[in-house]
Amino acid sequence: MVKEYGFDISILDKYSGLAEKNNKIEAEYYSMYNVKRGLRNSNGTGVLVGLTKVGDVTGYIIENDVKVPTEGKLIYRGIDVEKIVEGFQQEKRFGFEEVSYLLLFGELPCKKELQEFKELLGSCRTLPEGFLEDMILRAPSKDIMNKLERSVLVSYSYDPNPDDISINNVLRQSIELMSRFPAMIAYGYQAKAHYYSGKSLFIHSPLPELSTAENILHMIRNDNGYTSTEAEILDLSMVLHAEHGGGNNSTFATHVVSSTGTDTYSAIAAAVGALKGPKHGGANIKVMEMIADIKDNIRKWDNREELENYLRKILRKDAFDGSGLIYGMGHAVYTISDPRAELLKKKAKELAAEKNRMEEYELYRSIEEITKCIFAEAEANRKIAANVDFYSGFVYDMLNIPQELYTPLFATARIPGWCAHRIEQLASEPKIIRPAYRSVKEEEHYCELDKR
Repeated sequence: MVKEYGFDISILDKYSGLAEKNNKIEAEYYSMYNVKRGLRNSNGTGVLVGLTKVGDVTGYIIENDVKVPTEGKLIYRGIDVEKIVEGFQQEKRFGFEEVSYLLLFGELPCKKELQEFKELLGSCRTLPEGFLEDMILRAPSKDIMNKLERSVLVSYSYDPNPDDISINNVLRQSIELMSRFPAMIAYGYQAKAHYYSGKSLFIHSPLPELSTAENILHMIRNDNGYTSTEAEILDLSMVLHAEHGGGNNSTFATHVVSSTGTDTYSAIAAAVGALKGPKHGGANIKVMEMIADIKDNIRKWDNREELENYLRKILRKDAFDGSGLIYGMGHAVYTISDPRAELLKKKAKELAAEKNRMEEYELYRSIEEITKCIFAEAEANRKIAANVDFYSGFVYDMLNIPQELYTPLFATARIPGWCAHRIEQLASEPKIIRPAYRSVKEEEHYCELDKR
């Protein structure tokens, strides 16, 4: 037996079945004890476990305990994100730094404050001395999210004051991490491409005068080149991913871990670990895989009948991955519309025109429209909308961003929200988060070893 893991793993064949059998809880117990599985109420809404001023997500109202669909809204510190996007796009400037300031400090910056904040971020973008060589190049990972999580944790060792959880110190740590995430993911990718794929190693230093989006494109591309449209749409994507309320999994993880009084690096690493899970941060990759499958099985992308028939096969679990899901369609909160998808779709069209990929853009639109019709027909006029993952993967693909960077980009965009929620937790709630679990195991007697 090949001992790839340092021991004979065939022994686990016996014990893995035992572990699964004795850890499986029968489904009837959950209803018997009225357990809120996944912290969800019976009508699908989330269980209220906290309060926040950072962000809000709305997609329905409750009338007589029934969900009534409404247009989706994403709110940052009380301000509609659509208004924020409209503001910086009209002035033809990047918005991620402004949104990061808003999320961290709770109010919009004036011109001087925004410029000072940009300069502060720019001054912190370079990784600590020796970090690149010792942490990233000497210990590359085939998964960039794994590399990012380890990079966050090891940052503790480069911090002269890592355990101080005063707001002043946590704010300093937050700004440093926000500034350094682009280099961490870019260098993590370059190391992976070199050591695992045999490609040339390109290490480009971040430039303090560039925006976050520009720096990412500058560092991940071999020639440093990018167009203004490319930088603008990446910036928009980051703005739309920066925050999504306190109830999403990675942000809730930030609250839970922060409530213990632990250091910033442990809390943010936990958030990265949560986002790494494919049920949370990797949905746009599943969309891309589904679209590739559709392209392989549809002869004419503009044939609506052929496309509809194949989408119905996917829903019947007769095509693609057998899950019965049309990835990128539907959301836990949004019903009629996801404002992030609507905003990103507009810029995706511009980029598709620039990249000569309008035929693919129209395929995405057709899939979205047909799926809406199928659900409305099959489930009593059920409202379903494309979520942000439906278009974000297409956008990243047009930007020539490798798929292994999709989720790390999500993390780089979301860290301002995570840090804002961490500060809110520390400033507002002294209690450790500790939900209740009920034991459903009957009492058993201890049996002496010789008698088993």
